[in-house]
Amino acid sequence: MAINYIPLNKEKHKELKVAVNSAFEFAKQTHLSAASIREYAQLAATMPLVFIKDPKSDRYHTVAMLGMEQNQNLFLATGKWKAPHVPMNIMRYPFDIRPDADKLGVYIDEESNLVGAEDGEPLFNEDGTPSAFLENRQKFLGELANSEMLTQRFIAKVVELNLFDPIQIRLTYQDGQQRNVTGMFSINEKRLLELPEATVTDLHKQGFLGALYAIMLSLGQLNRLVELSNDTQNPIANMQIATDNGPAPEQAPTA
Repeated sequence: MAINYIPLNKEKHKELKVAVNSAFEFAKQTHLSAASIREYAQLAATMPLVFIKDPKSDRYHTVAMLGMEQNQNLFLATGKWKAPHVPMNIMRYPFDIRPDADKLGVYIDEESNLVGAEDGEPLFNEDGTPSAFLENRQKFLGELANSEMLTQRFIAKVVELNLFDPIQIRLTYQDGQQRNVTGMFSINEKRLLELPEATVTDLHKQGFLGALYAIMLSLGQLNRLVELSNDTQNPIANMQIATDNGPAPEQAPTA
């Protein structure tokens, strides 16, 4: 799906409406979704959260794993979102918030199937003011932008404290195919426990300590991805997680 965000304009887009659709069909080929710190706790109960590194900028980002393969969203394998929570980065679509001159501006993908002039929620009132729907979306986007800024401060602290731990997922599929999923990082619990008490207290006061544990605990949701793969043509038969400390003790077979 080609996405083309442009600044939302009350003159150009005054007739546009946006369909409210909870099917999230546009995300069916999205296997990773950006995740921000204020949603870690909720998402960690549903899907794995890991760090990845952008090779172009050398910056780290937190993502929610929605699948094990590119172009595969296991939460939408049957066409319906199979989880109680959805990453904010998916919920915001077809909107985005980006720097616009000296402030943040609302952008829209006017080519989206959710956007049109016939059905859905209007973006503007007849007098050109934002509709109640758009005001709600703007508030949501503002919260997302604030959460993403806090996320970058959190990640900078993780880098400073050298807490990243490379992980590798070893998969065996039902047809016998084997695959290693690499390029991901989690938190090294041993180095976290060895931090000075003052540092741990500071992490707690900033709200970062809970975030660290949410990310570590979320790896248990890899078993959820294995379970969801049963809805695909080639389910995962076996999974093993390996870190710098060696392979994890558990293996997750499919039911």
